[in-house]
Amino acid sequence: MSTDGNKKQFWKRNTAKVPGSIQHVYGAQHPPFDPLLHANLIKAGNKPPPTTPGKPKKATTFQEFESITSDAWDVGDDDDELLAMAAQNLNIEVVMETANKVIENHSKQQERQRQDDTTELEQREEDTQEEVAEDEEEDGEEEEDRVGEGDVTSPEVSFPSQSSPYTDGRLVKSHSEAPIGSPKGEHAALHRQRSLPHRPPVIPLVARMADQNTSGTPAMTEREASRLDKFKQLLAGPNTDLEELRKLSWSGIPRQVRPITWKLLSGYLPANAERRDSVLQRKRQEYFGFIQQYYDSRNDEHHQDTYRQIHIDIPRMSPESLVLQPKVTEIHIDIPRTNPLIPLFQQASVQEIFERILFIWAIRHPASGYVQGINDLVTPFFVVYVFEYIEEEVENFDVSSLKEEALRNIEADSFWCMSKLLDGIQDNYTFAQPGIQRKVKALEELVSRIDESVHRHMQQYEVEYLQFAFRWMNNLLMRELPLRCTIRLWDTYQAEPEGFSHFHLYVCAAFLVRWRKEILEERDFQGLMILLQNLPTMHWGNEEVSVLLAEAYRLKFAFADAPNHYKR
Repeated sequence: MSTDGNKKQFWKRNTAKVPGSIQHVYGAQHPPFDPLLHANLIKAGNKPPPTTPGKPKKATTFQEFESITSDAWDVGDDDDELLAMAAQNLNIEVVMETANKVIENHSKQQERQRQDDTTELEQREEDTQEEVAEDEEEDGEEEEDRVGEGDVTSPEVSFPSQSSPYTDGRLVKSHSEAPIGSPKGEHAALHRQRSLPHRPPVIPLVARMADQNTSGTPAMTEREASRLDKFKQLLAGPNTDLEELRKLSWSGIPRQVRPITWKLLSGYLPANAERRDSVLQRKRQEYFGFIQQYYDSRNDEHHQDTYRQIHIDIPRMSPESLVLQPKVTEIHIDIPRTNPLIPLFQQASVQEIFERILFIWAIRHPASGYVQGINDLVTPFFVVYVFEYIEEEVENFDVSSLKEEALRNIEADSFWCMSKLLDGIQDNYTFAQPGIQRKVKALEELVSRIDESVHRHMQQYEVEYLQFAFRWMNNLLMRELPLRCTIRLWDTYQAEPEGFSHFHLYVCAAFLVRWRKEILEERDFQGLMILLQNLPTMHWGNEEVSVLLAEAYRLKFAFADAPNHYKR
């Protein structure tokens, strides 16, 4: 640890800590600031003096790594000073030059790969065309034989001048221009379909996420309809069998019954059907009682830091706010970081709901206070409970069109279910975040056992697990997966005993090994970090998540009851 008197200690304690105070989190920003994409948002300023380019020293030990990122964990009182220091020390030219070099290298590699694929594709097309030409020649010879053997000899025929069911009087230059009805046109179309690269369907970021998969199959198949009937029968009883409900939910919950199923599995609602309405009414009133009691204190001196952080996270949902601003309030920091690509979360009324939920939770949990990243954990509950009141797509839905009572119910239900979730993983967010530290270490040990090649490859290029897996644990993979996939993942987490606190470790291990081919192809630190922080999951759907969960369950079955198996 650094002994420099001017630097603040890595694990500095805040002696003036009050309930609900902020804990800064390394790597929790969303989305990562990209100088190339947001160059037009950076205000022009004085250019820093030229620096001598050199190879940056890589952190080879945890002590060096923590000394480099010491300011990320500082909980001092003068945040504006830190922002000003960051703005002064940021050399945009160096950042841009480094980013350009990395992107240029990856672009060259991708271009070479495309050229190789194109050459191979052209070769296959030539072979196919030769085979088709040979077949046509044989067919022509057979036709001549048949004409020669016939009784009537026809004069020379001009094919273009005659109308045929396949050409409609037009000269067909190639098989690719033949109508679909033509047998040869069908052959060419099939060949063309095989030769073109597969384009995954465009899937809405949120809409139909419960039933959508990448194959584009219908939303409700016969099997899914049967599963929905089983859920409805189980939920219709006077006392819901929670164990049976967990078994059904492990493989995914139909959208129509997901809201009540989540409330039951999280412990928010009782299994007895007669008590549910009274419990809902009481809990919702209790939440808005907290609002009346505490929310007006958000501008008090001892709560300003908490509200300021939340308030900053909300406005950053819009790209214009990515420029460093020295004077911004604190809870507003994290809300705009919440799914910035989804219009739903950019609505002012939604952001106000998130502010209230996060502020009340922070005030009621002084052991941890508000931590950057907790804002993400509200979004799945919010989206699922919005589905309770609408049938349309939610991605662009205007929540202001809902009745005020419905919005209040969604807000209260989201608060209580998020609280239930965080009760099981609160050590992830207390001082020094010991829960995350343990899980990242366990992930490293587990990967070293299940895929030693990947583990050694990252060691070779000095990639620390903490540098990428911290975010996986802090945000429960929400920054790595589309929201529709997160909701499907949470179906299983809700059904699995200790799903968020224990099973998540095995999901992260399966998720990392899933990209072993891409990881082993990267040959430098920068390439590995860019890959691990921007994994290509945008087109994932239910199928990919189900495979990931199945692999995670296999790992859990092998290692959960025998932890010494993955300890060296």
